[in-house]
Amino acid sequence: MAFETEFAFELPKGYVDESGTLHRQGIMRLATAADEILPMRDPRVQQNPGYLTIILLSRVVTKLGDLRAIDTKVIEKLFTADLMFLQDMYQRINQMEAPYISAVCPKCGHGFNTEINFMGQA
Repeated sequence: MAFETEFAFELPKGYVDESGTLHRQGIMRLATAADEILPMRDPRVQQNPGYLTIILLSRVVTKLGDLRAIDTKVIEKLFTADLMFLQDMYQRINQMEAPYISAVCPKCGHGFNTEINFMGQA
């Protein structure tokens, strides 16, 4: 199995751009040390530590629908449910272990490990 650094997702609500287009599918990459450290120098984070999340997500969300770029303005305009979804995904994929869970087949009782699916599909 190859080491994955990018993970697809589908936002629960979606980002609506200026023209009214809804963007739900995207890609988040694993965070680097720079992603965690450099935003601490940003004056917006120094004035409001809660802004760290906005900057972190703008750095690691590499694709969202057909948008050309993801910046803090895009992340700021996300619905709360989508922001919470991305925060949770960030935590899960950047943990020490790969984003897998243990599961048991309800029919045969066989236990297995499976990758967490952020696309909302079975």
